[in-house]
Amino acid sequence: MSATKQLRTITRDEVAKHNRPGDLWVIIDAKVYDLSRFSSLHPGGLAVLLDEEVAGQDATEVFYQLHRHEILQKPGYARLQIGTIDGESSIIKPRAAGAPSKIPYAEPSWLTAGFKSPYYKESHRNLQQAMRKFVDEIVFPDAQARELDGKRISQSVVDAMAEMNINAMRLGPGKHLKGLKLMGGIVQPEEFDYFHELVVSEELVRVKSRGYIDGMLGGMVIGLPPVLNFGSEKLKQQVIPEVFSGKKFISLAISEAFAGSDVAGLKCSAKKTEDGKHFIINGTKKWITNATFSDYFTVGCATDGGLTVLLVPRGPGVETTPIKTTYSACAGTAYITFDDVKVPVENVLGKENGGLQVILSNFNHERWAMCCSSIGNHRTTVEECFAWASQRQVFGKPLIEQAVVRAKLANMAARVESAQSWLENITHQMNNMSYKEQSMKLAGQIALLKRYCTSTAQDTAREAVQLFGGRGITKTGMGRFIEHYHATVPFDALLGGAEDVLGDLGVRQAVRGIPKNARL
Repeated sequence: MSATKQLRTITRDEVAKHNRPGDLWVIIDAKVYDLSRFSSLHPGGLAVLLDEEVAGQDATEVFYQLHRHEILQKPGYARLQIGTIDGESSIIKPRAAGAPSKIPYAEPSWLTAGFKSPYYKESHRNLQQAMRKFVDEIVFPDAQARELDGKRISQSVVDAMAEMNINAMRLGPGKHLKGLKLMGGIVQPEEFDYFHELVVSEELVRVKSRGYIDGMLGGMVIGLPPVLNFGSEKLKQQVIPEVFSGKKFISLAISEAFAGSDVAGLKCSAKKTEDGKHFIINGTKKWITNATFSDYFTVGCATDGGLTVLLVPRGPGVETTPIKTTYSACAGTAYITFDDVKVPVENVLGKENGGLQVILSNFNHERWAMCCSSIGNHRTTVEECFAWASQRQVFGKPLIEQAVVRAKLANMAARVESAQSWLENITHQMNNMSYKEQSMKLAGQIALLKRYCTSTAQDTAREAVQLFGGRGITKTGMGRFIEHYHATVPFDALLGGAEDVLGDLGVRQAVRGIPKNARL
């Protein structure tokens, strides 16, 4: 709507007179829209607009059965407004950028009015508010566009994230944060903990675009820690600033067509040259996140004495081919071939033939971060379902008045809240354990948590489609986020280890703690 357009005050009786083709007004939330010229262009056809409950009437309820509120905010539709109803005000208000949702279970309890938490301090709350506003205003619009066109995350968004040092925060607390101004100074590097990282992760996934979430430097989150923790000082000084600044991208390249969870079975090989100064890499990697546009690859290779991890720059002999998966190409998922790729021995991460330790040490944080993202995604779906069940009318009453629907919502709330509680408990342990203690005591817990997060998320996705009906399998309109979630939620169940593998890992670690003299 033009800023200079003068809106009239109109009575309901006057609106009622405009109820025919060529002269058609409707009321939506106390606002009057002139659809006379638009009616022939209406995507749903003219008959819908001429219905006796719509033409010249208050069509608020009908409109929100068919459309999301965002439709009215688009300039092309907003300019159709000609006035407001005399003596009435709009009651439907979109959530302001940065504001929390008021829908039940749309937010974790610590963000819900009246609830307390022992885990979060003022700095966590300040960071959450800043992140929410950042995502709403800068990331969300780009996510929706890139998810559709399949292009890489816009550099302007990457630059904005780098300016706030969001990329650095996604790697958790540590020395890499020293001297950095985090989110404009909202949190100090020395006080940054895993709950701050949890906040960052859960806020970023609110873009509701699964491919974009991985395309949003997902490769960095799992591919840069081996450089950070095991690279030489020279490598770290070169690579880390480039990646944190968004000037270069990095991927973790472990999985192959031959070996997924079985990292010891990797076939991609690295042979030392006769002078011992280089490795020559040959082989392939598959399903590598961000590989299409990455400049560096953290590569697991079979070497003569075991497994070695090398940092490989994109160059001669390195080729990437996009892989078409269920979600958007903006994730940059690709197949990589290494043909006689020459890499200096200085690019070894950790020790030669000690790559298994490098890879396994990365799993805990990788899987924990995936739990944060999974729960954040899960929660946005629960929010969609509660809102839809409240506004959708069936059999003359809101959908939520059906007992079977309330049962589904109860299951959804229980799943996401239990996963959040388990995550926060583990996060608290991470804050109070050394890295070695985390490896010994939390690997099984994190594996079981990830399995729980992804399996319960799939249960919610299935029930969400049932609530939305045909809208839940339609890529546009009211149920588009549900369709997208249902189609892409299996990714979480595979990345970082399949559910069965993680379940077995969790139980095997637990069994080790059973006292030998324990009996029933």
